[in-house]
Amino acid sequence: MWSSSCGRVPAPSPGPADYPRCPGNTRARTGVEELVATQDLTAAQFNDTINGNDIVLVDFWASWCGPCRAFAPTFTKASESHPDIVFAKVDTEAEQELASAAQIRSIPTLMAFKKGNLVFNQAGALPPAALEQLIQQVREFDVEAAAAQQSQGAEEV
Repeated sequence: MWSSSCGRVPAPSPGPADYPRCPGNTRARTGVEELVATQDLTAAQFNDTINGNDIVLVDFWASWCGPCRAFAPTFTKASESHPDIVFAKVDTEAEQELASAAQIRSIPTLMAFKKGNLVFNQAGALPPAALEQLIQQVREFDVEAAAAQQSQGAEEV
């Protein structure tokens, strides 16, 4: 049987029903394939994840943060509804250098990347409807057109 805390080593050969529900992951399923709705992101994986996927949402959080814990189920549920988007979580306590490099000043902070470009960065927990609206806006956002417009504006200055 698993310990009640996430990340503990289980006793030998637990059955699928014995897996805990840990923040940031869905419960393991039977069979060969395991469904992971969100993934933990480290500094070593950050750039590859951001640049290697079309859309990535990153939740910067900490275990001691009440609003972070309140936002976690919303983030996980959205990840289950949008399997084509990478939903990643950065534990700011374990990844302090990454949080500093990302200039995280308040948590939770949600960042959205599209085609490797930061398109959204906001502190605070979003309610489910606002997160869904953000996802739709990121899907519809034309990164190439925005970059072209920005470079054209820079040439005029």
